[in-house]
Amino acid sequence: MPERGRPRTFDRTAALRQAMELFWAKGYEGTSIADLTAAMAISSPSLYAAFGSKEALFLEATDYYTRNEGTEIWTALDEAPTACQAIENFLRQTAKAYSQSDRPQGCLIALGALHKDSSSGAICDDLRRRRAENHTALLRRLERGVAEGELPTSFDSDAAATFYATVQHGMSIQARDGASRAALLATVAGAMAAWQGLSGTA
Repeated sequence: MPERGRPRTFDRTAALRQAMELFWAKGYEGTSIADLTAAMAISSPSLYAAFGSKEALFLEATDYYTRNEGTEIWTALDEAPTACQAIENFLRQTAKAYSQSDRPQGCLIALGALHKDSSSGAICDDLRRRRAENHTALLRRLERGVAEGELPTSFDSDAAATFYATVQHGMSIQARDGASRAALLATVAGAMAAWQGLSGTA
């Protein structure tokens, strides 16, 4: 039996990408349903029929972002032969991704929503979970450096992962405030200057 009702007349993936870019640029609270329907070129009923709610749309948009934007940042961690090079490549790819001129600057996961008193708890929890997963990716690469003998057994992988995740979050804010790629790379240089002290190789 054919489905009842009129079929969708829009490209769902293209509409989702438009929503993602809008949330990326304006954040969850700063984005209205009117903003979304205008960017996605659909009506409010179509938005709700396709995505359920603004909250559900944001959660799907952040998942789309994670799978499609800045993936080279994270592959850089595994591809580099040393932990030091992995961290530097991670930060350099971050500078490149966060400063592209054809899309919003900074990171949706870092900037999309921060406080439960102004945004949905489900959204804040989801973004916090994703940031924790990013921290874990850094931690695992550093622990690999210890296991392979590159870093001393006394190396505090968790503290270093927290430090470099914090640097990346700061770069996101810098980029959103208009920092150039050169300025972001200067931050990378400063962060890597701290590597010797953190790794005990000074």
